[in-house]
Amino acid sequence: MKRVVAGLLVVSTLFSVAAWPQEVISADQASAYVGKTATVRGVVASTRYAPSRKGRPTFLNLEKPYPNQLFTVVIWGSDREKFPVPPERMFEGKTIRVTGVIQEYRGVPEIVVRDPSQIVIEKGSVGPPVR
Repeated sequence: MKRVVAGLLVVSTLFSVAAWPQEVISADQASAYVGKTATVRGVVASTRYAPSRKGRPTFLNLEKPYPNQLFTVVIWGSDREKFPVPPERMFEGKTIRVTGVIQEYRGVPEIVVRDPSQIVIEKGSVGPPVR
């Protein structure tokens, strides 16, 4: 009986830790979190859909426009149809929080988004109207 109770305590502790919200970091802090799962907050300063490039990526550049962005969100072409509006229009100028594993590409930290649930537009965030 003691083993069962101890086992339940261990399992419940693991689930409660996993359910804690991620720490939200700024785009300029992201390079310190490469290889880790984190939530990055920032303003989408520029966007680009590159349909002629391999993988048809969409780029959301945070805090500063490309090529001086502090952080990049990458959405591959195969995942674009999961979004109700093209991502480059949906998030342009908005303050977002994006969650995922932070990687680094050519010295810039990034998260590859596979599902729209990874990106949240902050309440009260204004940007250009979605067309």
